[in-house]
Amino acid sequence: LDLSLKFTKDDGTIVPLGHLFHKNRPVLMAMVYYNCPSLCSFHLNGLTEVLKGLKWSSGAEFDVIAVSMDHTETADLAKAKKDSYLKLYARGGVGDQGWHFLTGSKENVQALADQLGFKFNWLPEKKEFAHAAVAYVITPDGKISRYLHGIAPEPATVKLSLLEASNGQIGSYIEQALMFCFKFDPKKNKYTLYAWNLMQVGAIFMVLLLAIFLLPVWWREQRR
Repeated sequence: LDLSLKFTKDDGTIVPLGHLFHKNRPVLMAMVYYNCPSLCSFHLNGLTEVLKGLKWSSGAEFDVIAVSMDHTETADLAKAKKDSYLKLYARGGVGDQGWHFLTGSKENVQALADQLGFKFNWLPEKKEFAHAAVAYVITPDGKISRYLHGIAPEPATVKLSLLEASNGQIGSYIEQALMFCFKFDPKKNKYTLYAWNLMQVGAIFMVLLLAIFLLPVWWREQRR
Protein backbone atom coordinates (compact mmCIF):
# COMPACT_ATOMS: atom_id res chain seq x y z
CA LEU A 1 0.00 0.00 0.00
CA ASP A 2 1.04 3.59 -0.56
CA LEU A 3 1.42 4.69 3.06
CA SER A 4 1.93 8.31 1.99
CA LEU A 5 -1.77 8.63 1.04
CA LYS A 6 -3.40 11.13 3.38
CA PHE A 7 -6.67 10.59 5.21
CA THR A 8 -8.67 12.45 7.84
CA LYS A 9 -8.80 10.78 11.25
CA ASP A 10 -11.95 10.70 13.34
CA ASP A 11 -10.54 13.59 15.41
CA GLY A 12 -10.30 15.78 12.30
CA THR A 13 -6.53 15.68 11.83
CA ILE A 14 -5.09 14.80 8.41
CA VAL A 15 -2.27 12.24 8.45
CA PRO A 16 -0.46 9.92 6.03
CA LEU A 17 -1.74 6.36 6.25
CA GLY A 18 1.72 5.28 7.45
CA HIS A 19 1.26 7.39 10.59
CA LEU A 20 -1.22 4.75 11.79
CA PHE A 21 1.17 1.83 11.24
CA HIS A 22 3.51 0.76 14.02
CA LYS A 23 6.56 -1.49 14.21
CA ASN A 24 5.74 -5.15 14.88
CA ARG A 25 1.95 -4.48 14.88
CA PRO A 26 -0.11 -5.76 11.94
CA VAL A 27 -3.27 -3.95 10.86
CA LEU A 28 -6.77 -5.29 10.30
CA MET A 29 -8.29 -3.00 7.66
CA ALA A 30 -11.81 -2.76 6.22
CA MET A 31 -13.32 -0.46 3.59
CA VAL A 32 -16.85 0.46 4.60
CA TYR A 33 -19.01 3.57 4.70
CA TYR A 34 -20.51 4.89 7.88
CA ASN A 35 -24.02 5.63 6.55
CA CYS A 36 -24.36 2.12 5.15
CA PRO A 37 -27.87 0.77 5.91
CA SER A 38 -26.86 -2.90 6.14
CA LEU A 39 -23.73 -4.77 5.04
CA CYS A 40 -21.05 -2.46 6.50
CA SER A 41 -22.64 -2.52 9.94
CA PHE A 42 -22.99 -6.29 9.79
CA HIS A 43 -19.34 -6.56 8.76
CA LEU A 44 -18.02 -4.23 11.49
CA ASN A 45 -20.23 -5.95 14.06
CA GLY A 46 -18.87 -9.33 13.02
CA LEU A 47 -15.24 -8.21 13.13
CA THR A 48 -15.72 -6.57 16.53
CA GLU A 49 -17.26 -9.70 18.02
CA VAL A 50 -14.34 -11.74 16.67
CA LEU A 51 -11.80 -9.32 18.16
CA LYS A 52 -13.59 -9.38 21.52
CA GLY A 53 -12.90 -13.11 21.63
CA LEU A 54 -9.12 -12.65 21.24
CA LYS A 55 -6.93 -12.25 24.30
CA TRP A 56 -4.83 -9.79 22.25
CA SER A 57 -5.88 -6.15 22.32
CA SER A 58 -5.89 -3.47 19.65
CA GLY A 59 -3.22 -0.88 20.30
CA ALA A 60 -0.95 -3.55 21.79
CA GLU A 61 -0.71 -6.51 19.38
CA PHE A 62 -2.52 -5.07 16.34
CA ASP A 63 -4.44 -2.04 15.06
CA VAL A 64 -7.84 -1.67 13.38
CA ILE A 65 -8.38 0.78 10.52
CA ALA A 66 -11.73 1.42 8.86
CA VAL A 67 -11.73 3.61 5.73
CA SER A 68 -14.89 5.11 4.27
CA MET A 69 -15.38 4.47 0.57
CA ASP A 70 -17.76 7.49 0.51
CA HIS A 71 -15.60 10.58 0.07
CA THR A 72 -18.50 12.83 1.14
CA GLU A 73 -18.58 11.46 4.69
CA THR A 74 -17.10 13.60 7.48
CA ALA A 75 -14.81 13.12 10.47
CA ASP A 76 -17.75 13.76 12.83
CA LEU A 77 -19.62 10.84 11.33
CA ALA A 78 -16.47 8.68 11.56
CA LYS A 79 -16.05 9.59 15.25
CA ALA A 80 -19.65 8.71 16.06
CA LYS A 81 -19.21 5.33 14.36
CA LYS A 82 -15.90 4.74 16.13
CA ASP A 83 -17.38 5.56 19.54
CA SER A 84 -20.17 3.04 19.03
CA TYR A 85 -17.70 0.28 18.19
CA LEU A 86 -15.34 1.11 21.04
CA LYS A 87 -18.33 0.76 23.35
CA LEU A 88 -19.07 -2.63 21.81
CA TYR A 89 -15.40 -3.68 21.98
CA ALA A 90 -15.30 -2.63 25.66
CA ARG A 91 -11.56 -2.94 26.26
CA GLY A 92 -10.76 0.69 27.10
CA GLY A 93 -7.24 2.03 27.70
CA VAL A 94 -4.74 0.94 25.08
CA GLY A 95 -7.49 -0.90 23.21
CA ASP A 96 -9.22 2.38 22.36
CA GLN A 97 -6.01 3.80 20.90
CA GLY A 98 -5.75 1.02 18.33
CA TRP A 99 -8.96 1.89 16.42
CA HIS A 100 -9.01 4.46 13.60
CA PHE A 101 -11.99 5.45 11.47
CA LEU A 102 -10.89 7.43 8.43
CA THR A 103 -12.40 9.56 5.69
CA GLY A 104 -10.60 10.92 2.65
CA SER A 105 -10.70 12.62 -0.71
CA LYS A 106 -12.23 10.85 -3.70
CA GLU A 107 -8.78 10.44 -5.26
CA ASN A 108 -7.13 8.92 -2.19
CA VAL A 109 -10.07 6.66 -1.39
CA GLN A 110 -10.03 5.32 -4.95
CA ALA A 111 -6.24 4.91 -4.91
CA LEU A 112 -6.37 2.86 -1.71
CA ALA A 113 -9.28 0.78 -3.01
CA ASP A 114 -7.37 0.01 -6.21
CA GLN A 115 -4.31 -1.09 -4.23
CA LEU A 116 -6.45 -3.32 -2.02
CA GLY A 117 -8.32 -4.72 -5.01
CA PHE A 118 -11.58 -3.49 -3.47
CA LYS A 119 -14.42 -2.79 -5.92
CA PHE A 120 -17.42 -0.61 -5.13
CA ASN A 121 -20.13 1.12 -7.14
CA TRP A 122 -22.74 3.73 -6.27
CA LEU A 123 -26.31 2.65 -7.07
CA PRO A 124 -28.32 5.88 -7.62
CA GLU A 125 -31.70 4.15 -7.61
CA LYS A 126 -31.01 2.58 -4.19
CA LYS A 127 -28.83 5.42 -2.90
CA GLU A 128 -26.22 3.03 -1.56
CA PHE A 129 -22.95 1.39 -2.55
CA ALA A 130 -22.64 -2.12 -3.92
CA HIS A 131 -19.55 -3.81 -2.49
CA ALA A 132 -18.19 -6.98 -0.92
CA ALA A 133 -17.48 -7.69 2.75
CA VAL A 134 -13.76 -8.31 3.14
CA ALA A 135 -11.14 -7.53 5.78
CA TYR A 136 -7.49 -7.07 4.90
CA VAL A 137 -4.62 -8.14 7.13
CA ILE A 138 -1.70 -5.78 6.50
CA THR A 139 1.91 -6.19 7.63
CA PRO A 140 3.53 -3.42 9.72
CA ASP A 141 5.35 -2.17 6.60
CA GLY A 142 2.15 -1.93 4.55
CA LYS A 143 2.04 -5.17 2.54
CA ILE A 144 -1.22 -7.08 2.10
CA SER A 145 -0.77 -10.37 3.91
CA ARG A 146 -4.23 -11.93 3.84
CA TYR A 147 -7.76 -11.37 2.50
CA LEU A 148 -10.54 -12.47 4.87
CA HIS A 149 -13.82 -12.67 3.00
CA GLY A 150 -17.23 -12.64 4.64
CA ILE A 151 -19.00 -10.73 7.38
CA ALA A 152 -17.33 -12.49 10.32
CA PRO A 153 -14.24 -14.66 9.73
CA GLU A 154 -13.44 -17.37 12.25
CA PRO A 155 -11.56 -16.15 15.37
CA ALA A 156 -8.79 -18.70 14.82
CA THR A 157 -8.35 -17.46 11.24
CA VAL A 158 -8.08 -13.83 12.34
CA LYS A 159 -5.61 -14.75 15.08
CA LEU A 160 -3.36 -16.80 12.82
CA SER A 161 -3.56 -14.14 10.08
CA LEU A 162 -2.39 -11.43 12.48
CA LEU A 163 0.35 -13.70 13.82
CA GLU A 164 1.51 -14.47 10.28
CA ALA A 165 1.45 -10.79 9.25
CA SER A 166 3.55 -9.83 12.26
CA ASN A 167 6.21 -12.37 11.23
CA GLY A 168 6.14 -13.85 14.71
CA GLN A 169 6.52 -10.53 16.51
CA ILE A 170 3.30 -10.99 18.52
CA GLY A 171 1.98 -13.98 20.41
CA SER A 172 3.68 -16.54 22.64
CA TYR A 173 6.26 -19.10 21.54
CA ILE A 174 3.55 -21.75 21.68
CA GLU A 175 1.32 -19.69 19.36
CA GLN A 176 4.22 -19.14 16.97
CA ALA A 177 4.92 -22.88 16.93
CA LEU A 178 1.22 -23.47 16.28
CA MET A 179 1.44 -21.15 13.28
CA PHE A 180 4.09 -23.47 11.80
CA CYS A 181 1.56 -26.32 11.76
CA PHE A 182 -1.12 -24.46 9.81
CA LYS A 183 -1.44 -23.24 6.24
CA PHE A 184 -4.08 -20.90 4.79
CA ASP A 185 -6.56 -22.58 2.44
CA PRO A 186 -8.05 -19.87 0.14
CA LYS A 187 -10.85 -22.20 -0.95
CA LYS A 188 -12.04 -22.61 2.65
CA ASN A 189 -11.01 -19.06 3.64
CA LYS A 190 -9.34 -20.38 6.79
CA TYR A 191 -6.21 -22.07 8.10
CA THR A 192 -5.99 -25.84 8.04
CA LEU A 193 -3.45 -28.26 9.46
CA TYR A 194 -0.41 -28.62 7.20
CA ALA A 195 0.49 -32.32 7.38
CA TRP A 196 4.16 -32.04 6.36
CA ASN A 197 5.02 -29.36 8.92
CA LEU A 198 2.99 -31.21 11.54
CA MET A 199 5.06 -34.35 10.88
CA GLN A 200 8.26 -32.31 11.26
CA VAL A 201 7.11 -30.95 14.61
CA GLY A 202 6.13 -34.46 15.69
CA ALA A 203 9.54 -35.82 14.69
CA ILE A 204 11.36 -33.09 16.65
CA PHE A 205 9.15 -33.77 19.67
CA MET A 206 9.90 -37.50 19.52
CA VAL A 207 13.66 -36.86 19.33
CA LEU A 208 13.47 -34.58 22.36
CA LEU A 209 11.34 -37.11 24.23
CA LEU A 210 13.78 -39.91 23.49
CA ALA A 211 16.67 -37.70 24.55
CA ILE A 212 15.00 -36.97 27.88
CA PHE A 213 14.65 -40.69 28.62
CA LEU A 214 17.86 -42.01 27.05
CA LEU A 215 20.43 -39.42 28.13
CA PRO A 216 20.16 -40.29 31.85
CA VAL A 217 20.60 -43.99 30.96
CA TRP A 218 23.63 -43.20 28.81
CA TRP A 219 25.08 -41.02 31.59
CA ARG A 220 24.73 -43.81 34.16
CA GLU A 221 26.38 -46.30 31.82
CA GLN A 222 29.29 -43.91 31.25
CA ARG A 223 29.80 -43.52 35.00
CA ARG A 224 29.88 -47.30 35.47
